Amino acid sequence: QVHLVESGGRLVQAGDSLRLSCVVSNESPLAVGWFRQAPGKEREFVSSILSGVTTYYADSVKGRFTISRDSVKNTVFLQMNSLKLEDTAIYYCAITTRPGNLRSRRAYDYWGQGTQVTVSS
Repeated sequence: QVHLVESGGRLVQAGDSLRLSCVVSNESPLAVGWFRQAPGKEREFVSSILSGVTTYYADSVKGRFTISRDSVKNTVFLQMNSLKLEDTAIYYCAITTRPGNLRSRRAYDYWGQGTQVTVSS
């Protein structure tokens, strides 16, 4: 059974940095994505990494967030710098084994339970 476990979310201040981790078990995904969902809003794309090499970012995080993958540990990281109040959300990782639009939730087959990131002023 495929399992995704996110960790690293916590309360931080604006301008701080945070690194999220997503450990994938029992699957070798083609791509891994990070999405986030703020209260009252839809889940939105944040970043993805394809074949451990090609990366994609939402405009709102480009230049501040970096996605990376440790294939040996089957873990994907999301390094978040210069955090803003609007980055507050539950962050989810997701995986897919098939090609698709990696900015779309529909491209992903398995999801983690999420980790809360709260940015305060």
